[in-house]
Amino acid sequence: MFELAAQGGIAHVIQLSIAPAFLLTSVGAIMGVMSTRLSRIVDRARVLELKLPGAEMPARDDLLRRLNNLSRRAHLISQAIVLCVVTAVLVCGTIIVLFSGEFLHFAATVPAALLFIAALLTFLLAMVWLLREIFMAIKTM
Repeated sequence: MFELAAQGGIAHVIQLSIAPAFLLTSVGAIMGVMSTRLSRIVDRARVLELKLPGAEMPARDDLLRRLNNLSRRAHLISQAIVLCVVTAVLVCGTIIVLFSGEFLHFAATVPAALLFIAALLTFLLAMVWLLREIFMAIKTM
């Protein structure tokens, strides 16, 4: 059914897919950092929530303010993680399109380029969201 491409064609596709594969590795590493940050935020919120029931009014307001800040930070990191997952899906799509184009003999250049650009844009947004969360953390120190 499918005519296998020449060996040189496959080697070329593998060479082309190296850059997206490196991006995929980077996305995985940064997702690890983000999930660790999210875990620390959740742990800190749990500690503060335990103090809430017995807190008097001035301290209670401070605890609620800090919990609200942690909630906003967790929301930003969660969005950044989602953007990283979308990035990973787009990178995988890029690699799949490159290989499919070689095996099915269609021009995969434009679809692969569009997928890769979309992946880079979502990764850029994820980094901006991470930076926003970091700025929030620094601001409340």
